[in-house]
Amino acid sequence: MAEVNAGGKKVSTKVDMTPMVDLGFLLITFFILTTSMSKPKRMELAMPDKNEDPKKQEMKVKESHTVTILLDEKDKIYWYRGMLKPDKPLNELKKTDFSKIRNELVEVREKIGTEKDDKGKVDYAMIVVVKPTIRAKYRNIVDMLDEMAITNIQRYAIVDITKADETYLVRYLREYGSK
Repeated sequence: MAEVNAGGKKVSTKVDMTPMVDLGFLLITFFILTTSMSKPKRMELAMPDKNEDPKKQEMKVKESHTVTILLDEKDKIYWYRGMLKPDKPLNELKKTDFSKIRNELVEVREKIGTEKDDKGKVDYAMIVVVKPTIRAKYRNIVDMLDEMAITNIQRYAIVDITKADETYLVRYLREYGSK
């Protein structure tokens, strides 16, 4: 501790730290109360009503306005337009990944065009059906939902992959490989 020599007497200096501690706690309290806490972010999903008649939920869709996306392992995406038929050529299945799917969806959406709904609101007529394979990760589904939101595609569905889609994908991978 420091000593001060005052007229031949040695007097010790004491600094009262109580006001400094009070000020520190006041500052901590001020910053805690004035900072904004980040709220958890969530994605809104419109789910069908369980009590509603399934026939009421069905809607007519032009085959040319549908896009089916198959999510596979290692962030690979395969997609095709229209319905899957047994004689559908393998070269209609297009392979991409998450870095390119946004541009491809926007391009297809622009080709299909828009239509007005009951309220006169312009809406893109495209409907996307997302079918994750058993090898796809949950993150891929969330990333695909993000792409739907970013590209402003209002109509989409997540459904189980059908046996026909799985067979079509396997035939494609045998023919062209997974590279």
